[in-house]
Amino acid sequence: MAKQPQPEPKDAEAAIRAYKTILSTVIDQRPSGTRQRLADALGKHRSFVTQITSPTYSTPIPSKHLQAIFSVCHFSGQERDAFLADYRIAHPGKAAQEAGLRRTRHISLVVPDLGDDKQNAALDRAINEFIHRITSIAGKGG
Repeated sequence: MAKQPQPEPKDAEAAIRAYKTILSTVIDQRPSGTRQRLADALGKHRSFVTQITSPTYSTPIPSKHLQAIFSVCHFSGQERDAFLADYRIAHPGKAAQEAGLRRTRHISLVVPDLGDDKQNAALDRAINEFIHRITSIAGKGG
């Protein structure tokens, strides 16, 4: 099996900007609150979502976050294909990981308001981390 040539840094940077432009466009076309739902699904702060969705930042999107992004942002098949084509150019060798991605779904929970923004955010992160741990354990068994 021939090893894929590594892209030139400028090509990789252009591809990162290209897939982030697609993501940014998709998010801008979705309902208000999509960025926050994405941050919650990833178990990250909204500033992280800003970094991974803005073409002006060179921060790449980790492949482990792709399925959550596709699910929360409701990518169409065409949008997903275009995004992945640029993602493969920017990150050769990561496409094999993408093949093993599972579909996800969004659920809503009703939890108490703890009366403090920091405590509420901590509760949200704890719930998301718990779900990620449980599903990773379940994924290893199947």
